[in-house]
Amino acid sequence: MPQKKQRSALGSSATVEDYLERILELINVKGYARVVDIAAALKISQASVTNMVQRLDGEGLLKYEKYRGLVLTTAGETLARNIARRHELLTDFLTLLLGLDDRVIYHDVEGMEHHISPSTLRAIAALTAQLRRRPALRAELARAVV
Repeated sequence: MPQKKQRSALGSSATVEDYLERILELINVKGYARVVDIAAALKISQASVTNMVQRLDGEGLLKYEKYRGLVLTTAGETLARNIARRHELLTDFLTLLLGLDDRVIYHDVEGMEHHISPSTLRAIAALTAQLRRRPALRAELARAVV
């Protein structure tokens, strides 16, 4: 029986994940994340970001002070780091296995990362580890894919 993906009370879990992933990325790169930065990163309006940030604050995933910025809570940071790891693993896997253009891989990963089950992700992690350890296998697969 297929597992149901948990949905946040905030609506689309993919949207929440995208916000948290971008916020963590901004904090890691700039040392902080502001509404204006998040809006630019996600290519959406500042008003939309403010609404979501307030909702994420209400869910306990971040602390937001109007005009000051925000910080992820422990729960928000843990969730964001898990999302980032999932994104990185899928990117590594598709890069190693398929060797596609970075833009294609990014687009595909953005779609896949929100819908992949934990068991499939574990299998991909194991296969990626094998591909790293066995360059001959990676080369053979690359020839088969082309």
